[in-house]
Amino acid sequence: MSSRRVVACLALAFALAASAVAAPPEGFVSLFDGKTLDGWDGNPTLWSVVDGTITGQTKSTSQLKHNEFLIWKDQVEDFELRLKFRIEGGNSGIYYRCRKDEKAQDPLIGTQADFDGSGKWTGVIMEYLLRGILAPRGQKVVIDEKGNQKTVGTVGDPAKLLAAIDVTKWNDYTVIAQGGHVVLKINGVPQCELDDRDPRRIVRGWLGVQVHRGPPMKVQFKDIYFKDLTK
Repeated sequence: MSSRRVVACLALAFALAASAVAAPPEGFVSLFDGKTLDGWDGNPTLWSVVDGTITGQTKSTSQLKHNEFLIWKDQVEDFELRLKFRIEGGNSGIYYRCRKDEKAQDPLIGTQADFDGSGKWTGVIMEYLLRGILAPRGQKVVIDEKGNQKTVGTVGDPAKLLAAIDVTKWNDYTVIAQGGHVVLKINGVPQCELDDRDPRRIVRGWLGVQVHRGPPMKVQFKDIYFKDLTK
């Protein structure tokens, strides 16, 4: 075999290895096959599969006027979601239990596990277009039956939690939502915790990921595993 063919075979082997999807952890199912966007719905000019990752990318030549989403085919209620992410610039997030409004500028409205290129929003629970910030990074928050928010503790110093995360590299993001109790973890470290007793909270809804309007950005996801906690 010629050296050129050997190099080509090695390149193919490395490409296949990079795109391979590991088996889900016990009790989880995979939401991404590593090759296609089967099961997901979004604008194909923004969302694609690149090198075995779900990739959302915007360009300076056509800046978005509103946020865009890649939405999973099924609604979710109580669950644990694990995925890997990285981001270059801009803002993104993992939206869950969201309302869908195709007529609105932003078709998903509801709660997100936030992250962004600057770090300002990383590890924050935000209810987009509804109640706003529900739990900042580093805080344990209770929202009572009247919608009043109260910080009742911490999970760590916000600056130190952020300093341990490099969003340009692969990071593990975990979202655990059972009833009104939600915990966000990045790389296994709790970022915030929420006890939401507000009757206005959305109990069940859509799951999706986001590219944000504004300057050009690129966000990628892989190893997306989901466990239904309602069973």
